[in-house]
Amino acid sequence: MQHGRSKVVKNTIPTFLLSLSAGFFAVSAAQARELQGRLGLGYNSEFGNGALPSVSLKYALARDLGTELVIGVNTAAPTSTLGAFKISKGLFRETNLNFSAFAGAGMVTLSGTSGFEGLVGFGLEFFIPGLESVGFSTDTGVSLGNSSGSFTVRTLGVSFLNAGIHFYF
Repeated sequence: MQHGRSKVVKNTIPTFLLSLSAGFFAVSAAQARELQGRLGLGYNSEFGNGALPSVSLKYALARDLGTELVIGVNTAAPTSTLGAFKISKGLFRETNLNFSAFAGAGMVTLSGTSGFEGLVGFGLEFFIPGLESVGFSTDTGVSLGNSSGSFTVRTLGVSFLNAGIHFYF
């Protein structure tokens, strides 16, 4: 009798592990984060070299096309203002991550100096499982502008602390 019981346990363990593995892989094959028609409210500090954290509104017009409006104001002397617009095109989508190309342009006034700033590059927005409506963004690319009084080109590499965090409704 002891021998029969041992055989049942030996056959049950591999079956249990196989079932558990199948369930794990089924969960990881889920669809990418769908943002179409959702409004994201958060912040963005990419424009103005991160000198003026700004309020940001993101909206996904289509599955792979999104827009972002960025507005920042500082009334303390010296005053600063920022108004910008970004558009992004989705390239790759994973379960909790969306990778895209973007272009943006805006007018920046920092410490009394005004000018134009443009951004172009690649970015990603990732979502922590369990926080399905909170997106953390990072971007890399090139910034072109004249807000410092002369034309400048600089590389752009911003973490989620500057590129933005958004809550999607």
